[in-house]
Amino acid sequence: MIRHRPYGSGHPYSVDTEQRSPVDPVVGSPVVIGVRTSADVTAVTVEVVRDGASEHIALAPTARQSRGQAVDGGHLASAQARLARSSGGWQVSIDDLIAGEVVRYRFTAVGAIDGRTRWFEFRASEWRAAPDAVGAVGAGKVVPGSVSVLTDGESVRRVRFALPLAAGEHITGLGERFDALDHRGTSLDSAVFEQYKSQGAERKTYLPMPFAHVVGGDGWGFHVRTSRRVWFDFGDTTADRIWVEVEVDAESATRALDVAFYDGSPREVLTAFLSEVGRPRELPEWVFRLWASSNEWNTQAEVLAQADLHRQHDIPVGSVVIEAWSDESTFTVWRDAQYTSNEDGGPLRLADFTFPPDGAWPDPKGMTDELHARNIRLHLWQIPLIKMRPAPRGQVGADAAAAVRENVLIREVAPDGSLRPYRNRGWWFPLGLMPDLTDARAAKWWTDKRRYLVEEVGIDGFKTDGGEHAWGRDLRYLDGRHGDESNNEFPVYYAKAYGDLLESAGKAPMTFSRAGFTGSQAHGAFWAGDENSTWEAFRWSMLAGLSAASSGIVYWGWDIAGFSGDVPTSELYLRSVAAAAFVPIMQYHSEFNHHRQPLRDRTPWNIAERSGDQRVLPVFRRFAKLRERLVPYLSAEARKSIATGAPLMRPLYFDHPHDETVWDFPVQWMLGDSILVAPVISPDATTLRVYLPAGDWVDAFTGIATPSGVVERDVPIDELPVYVRAADWPSLRSIFTPPPS
Repeated sequence: MIRHRPYGSGHPYSVDTEQRSPVDPVVGSPVVIGVRTSADVTAVTVEVVRDGASEHIALAPTARQSRGQAVDGGHLASAQARLARSSGGWQVSIDDLIAGEVVRYRFTAVGAIDGRTRWFEFRASEWRAAPDAVGAVGAGKVVPGSVSVLTDGESVRRVRFALPLAAGEHITGLGERFDALDHRGTSLDSAVFEQYKSQGAERKTYLPMPFAHVVGGDGWGFHVRTSRRVWFDFGDTTADRIWVEVEVDAESATRALDVAFYDGSPREVLTAFLSEVGRPRELPEWVFRLWASSNEWNTQAEVLAQADLHRQHDIPVGSVVIEAWSDESTFTVWRDAQYTSNEDGGPLRLADFTFPPDGAWPDPKGMTDELHARNIRLHLWQIPLIKMRPAPRGQVGADAAAAVRENVLIREVAPDGSLRPYRNRGWWFPLGLMPDLTDARAAKWWTDKRRYLVEEVGIDGFKTDGGEHAWGRDLRYLDGRHGDESNNEFPVYYAKAYGDLLESAGKAPMTFSRAGFTGSQAHGAFWAGDENSTWEAFRWSMLAGLSAASSGIVYWGWDIAGFSGDVPTSELYLRSVAAAAFVPIMQYHSEFNHHRQPLRDRTPWNIAERSGDQRVLPVFRRFAKLRERLVPYLSAEARKSIATGAPLMRPLYFDHPHDETVWDFPVQWMLGDSILVAPVISPDATTLRVYLPAGDWVDAFTGIATPSGVVERDVPIDELPVYVRAADWPSLRSIFTPPPS
């Protein structure tokens, strides 16, 4: 076997052994081309044709590079191990490229069975000045003389330009970012990516946006109008410049890219941006109640038992998410359900199923009705793939065949240049087929299979997990667009497709996603993805929520104290619970642990038992009940946020863009117009310094009037610094000091 893929797997942060790097070779830099072979290959040569002359070059063996990500265990570890199969890598470097020259090449392998690839070619590109390449929408700020394009003489592949960065200006926004609130002095990019844990350290995100606030000075912001990858240098290389480099695919350098510029305060900038890309939509009030889940709640009896435990411990819960409900093949059929496969791949209805009384889910509709009777909403987990390992049989086999036959899949370029169904290149559900949910016909074909869950079982929403599986420029969507243009947008349409299904059944478009991009603001709620139970991850999550909010995401939350690894300490758990009571979505979740004892559920009763800390249940109860009283306020403030553009959970700079002190306290926020929150994000804290901007404030837990400025407050485990604007205290007092029961 010998394989060369010019574009590689499309992994945005890893170069494959068998690809060309860079994919678009640039004059002045070498290009590395390589192959991966079976172990029986003893030598590889490449025939290179340049300017009509042919040369045979021997490739050097090299260690095979992984196209995936290193993981530290959990649900991705076994997939990583399977891919560590025996294979060899071979590479060679070509340099002295000439602008516009066409280089053709093919590889020959020598071994037990000789092999040869087809011919490949590239045209060498160079950077050229192109003053008209960037079209400014609004008051343009492109630095004169800074614009250049990467072109091979026939097409433009990238555009590069600079924007001014004045002293005292701060850079924020950019979607959900885990590492910092102010990105001045750093470089980052916008590519939707499944970073499994440690997002803050890796500086990768599920939910990027090429949109930034420039706060301070006169105040402005900008949006690079593209769904392709963008690289940003915010004063990292040159202190007074923002450098932006953007993937494009243009025939001409004339207006190859548009950038929208907005002037004004952060509120004005965000409002203008949302008017362009789509405003959030109001979700029902129940969204603000406590959400609860665990990957090990995988039977009807267990789900109802957990609902009973919430009631037993006097902890109000508003939503339950079941992840492990399906057969893990179709993601439409309840595990243990008996039915006859629909061989044409059409949707099934509730009447098509028999649910064994002794099965995992003896009566899904009855369970849903029971939860509704308890005022608890039900959400089911989804993945946008057709599972192909093991070889699909029964309904999933019929679904796969129908998806190919009815042409509803994303496709990829095969080695011979033809198109074939795309097979997932990520670690999770490897080689799965992927429906093109950006296409209305394909999206309806896909969601109709889930319609009975909404219309007949009566569920209230979907956890739309895993929207990051589309990798590679060589992908082809049903509208003809290539992967580099559509991959980032896939999670936006994924959530939209499920929201449309729910709305068509008369329900709110309640999706709960981790991945997204520009345009996601209008589609449901979001959580911060897979995270460890550490203080570091807690801090990263708060930064993620604040940056997502500053980019227009209204409904956001995270897994309280992390979902992965051993259970958090009681201190970390309770500090996280306190913070979660004051973010838009309050929810806990835990990963699958193969039902091993002791349990790793993040329920307050399990944390209490595991830690032996008698404070856990009463403190959790206190914040859960406070949250219930806070719901009407949150609902009203969300409505106001959607109307005005001011985030519901907003960083302090939104209201005080010229107050430099707010940047010294990045993990504080306003929750609506009246409440200021400062979570405790470090262990062993007994006091916390808090910054109260100009105005009159009241300590929410003591009722004591507090002047503006930096204050230091005691932080017992059942409190966190929360302050209310003095003018609003009379109407909000009862949230924090309810009458005795």
